[in-house]
Amino acid sequence: MMNLPNIQQLENFIIYGKVRNFTAAAKEANITQSAFSFQMKKLEELIGVQLIARSNKGSKLTKEGELFLTEIQIILQDLEECICDIQALSGQTLSLSVGTLMSLGDVLMNRHLAYFQKHHPEMSISVYNLEARELLKQLEEDKLDIISTFCLPQMNINNYEQTFFCTEKMVYYAPNMHVENQPVTADYIARHPLAQYSSYYLMNTNIERYFSDIDCHPVVQAWFSTPYAIMQYCQENLTGALLSERFLMAMGVCKGYYEVEPKFDMSCYLLYKKKNPKYKMMKIFIDYIRKLYQS
Repeated sequence: MMNLPNIQQLENFIIYGKVRNFTAAAKEANITQSAFSFQMKKLEELIGVQLIARSNKGSKLTKEGELFLTEIQIILQDLEECICDIQALSGQTLSLSVGTLMSLGDVLMNRHLAYFQKHHPEMSISVYNLEARELLKQLEEDKLDIISTFCLPQMNINNYEQTFFCTEKMVYYAPNMHVENQPVTADYIARHPLAQYSSYYLMNTNIERYFSDIDCHPVVQAWFSTPYAIMQYCQENLTGALLSERFLMAMGVCKGYYEVEPKFDMSCYLLYKKKNPKYKMMKIFIDYIRKLYQS
């Protein structure tokens, strides 16, 4: 019987195929570079074909290596899907990792996840509240299965499946300010103290873009990382902020916020990899969230 490579060798070869560099690949595989190089040499010896061309200038996949990478990715994905299917058939609880956007507020999504899990006890769902850049990074590294986020042109999301599930309506929240004219204009908001997201957060970029499109420059009084902190600050000061109406309603706020002119809406999507071996299970969750928000 033919001697076959082990799973670790194949997975590490896929890592090399992704980064095309021994040092970076070894770091991602969490082993020393010498150990990684030895594994790749052993893999080539087992197959009897050179997969990686090495030189003083670096390394690259050979023609055979490119073909092997394409086919072995499919084989390992099929294997992982098979294991997931067998585990589900045997009644094992399958885990799903979901990332939600911290700067939009996670109250509603967490409630929906709890309801979903109650009706699908065969699935175990872990929720991680992160910022957009970290969500995308962890999705790329397969640490998250699905993320919910709004999308901006500078976000590289073309490699992911995208399912639209809701439009977030942004409103002007100013509970301690006397607002006479409604809807509130962007110019009015810009002329009064504003609580804003810190520059690290993608929500900051979205809000700045809203003002720059109409040539307004708001006076930012304080910077925060979460909508909870922004909401509390506005409740304690003569300050306004742009927050999601859905978030405010989930927090039990029914007054003190106003529609804005021009309108400020954000499309929200679930992003995921269709090649994920848990795709069948993910699809159940994705369809549930999509129908829930669009009903």
